[in-house]
Amino acid sequence: MKNKVLFIASFLLIASMLLSACGGAAPAAPAVEAPAAEAPAATDAPAAAAPAAGKTILNVWSFTNEINTMAVAFEASHPDVDVVYTMIPMTNGEYQTKLMATLGTSQVPDVVALEAAFVKSYVESDFLADLSALQADIDKADVYPFVTDVGSYDGVLKALAYQATPGALFYRRSLAKEYFGTDDPTEMQEILKDMDAYTAAAEVVKTKSNGDTYMVASNGDFQNLFFANRSQPWIVDDTLTVDPMVDKMIETAKTFRDKGYEARATQWQEGWFAGMNDTLVDANGAPKKIFSYFLPTWGLPYVLSPNATSADGASTTVGDWGVITGPLPYQWGGTWLGVMKESKNMELATEFIRFCTLDEENLTNWATGVYTNDFLKAIDPNVPADQAQAAGDFVSSKVVVDKITASFDDSSLSEFLGGQNSYGGFAAAAPSVNAALMQGSDDAIQRALNDPENSYLAGEITLDQMWSLWKEAVRNEFPDLIIK
Repeated sequence: MKNKVLFIASFLLIASMLLSACGGAAPAAPAVEAPAAEAPAATDAPAAAAPAAGKTILNVWSFTNEINTMAVAFEASHPDVDVVYTMIPMTNGEYQTKLMATLGTSQVPDVVALEAAFVKSYVESDFLADLSALQADIDKADVYPFVTDVGSYDGVLKALAYQATPGALFYRRSLAKEYFGTDDPTEMQEILKDMDAYTAAAEVVKTKSNGDTYMVASNGDFQNLFFANRSQPWIVDDTLTVDPMVDKMIETAKTFRDKGYEARATQWQEGWFAGMNDTLVDANGAPKKIFSYFLPTWGLPYVLSPNATSADGASTTVGDWGVITGPLPYQWGGTWLGVMKESKNMELATEFIRFCTLDEENLTNWATGVYTNDFLKAIDPNVPADQAQAAGDFVSSKVVVDKITASFDDSSLSEFLGGQNSYGGFAAAAPSVNAALMQGSDDAIQRALNDPENSYLAGEITLDQMWSLWKEAVRNEFPDLIIK
């Protein structure tokens, strides 16, 4: 099947937000506001700033204000360049729709940000320029292989990320001591070393808590683990393929649902967040707890930490979390940068990506909190008051990671984790991540499974009916795909 056909067929669907996820009905719980996945996202798309006279203009498009921080830093080291930053929200596919509309026109941007849910579609298309000239810098920075795997197609590098987003398992220390006699990360990793061990531990948690603590909040929480550890992709020789790990995922989800190991909360909704601060209750108002959450690097500062204290401040789990690699390595989210093939500033655009993703000083500043609002205003007094980058984002260069990990020993994130170095935990997980099987059609195929799976878990349809409904949905999305 031609990649361009796949891209066009799935384009609008995969433009939907990463935050959508499967899960059952959420138990009643106090409302908790959901933050953005990887950075606070804007709801409006402000007009790009007017370019400065006498400077070379570089047009950069993104769906959040995040990369604008590095754009300001880039201007400081390239005073003859004016980065015109345009931010367009991903709501209803607006970002991708407007980006596609610029093709073949003078409005095409030079550099584009590509979110994990749709980056591979662009990499597999013919819209992005070859970034292979950056290979020497990539080798020098020792970029994690899965980062370049995602940004490559047929051996050609077309997109690169400044962050790596390995996943991990966050667990409640106090509950670990109560149910397993230890909260030590090394010992907990051995207890939860694979999915069979994790499932066995779920029975221990249920039994010792008399059903008042769930191992996980939502069956959607561990989807990424199984998808990331398949031995074959969804499409092989133009044929839809179901890897045994997908079967294992469905089997595990059914076990967790039927045996009461899962709270039946819906990811990104109030019950899911309530489990992070001990305000979760069931339909009868009885208090319940969640033992663990599967979250990636950005999940700590943007999801778990902000929701660890209830809205009224009466309940908090701050300092009661630990982090381990967990039962399976996986990757979740991230932002890649690419150069549009029609860019008139190819060399400068490539240099911008090199600076953002491979420059050691920039990545160090980004990860360690140097880019405060005061720092940025010293470069450009007109930057917004909220433009800054807090410490803690996990970068894609192993060289930088190795140099800065110790600096997080006494950080606020370390305090949140009971003294554990969060950066060190992610550094341990990152080398095991494998994204080589990622395809541009993944997001659409995986989303098509959500509703049938939920119906199956709820006992509304059989397993065979679940697979039939899924295949029908995939066939509608990709009519040229061979589906047996």
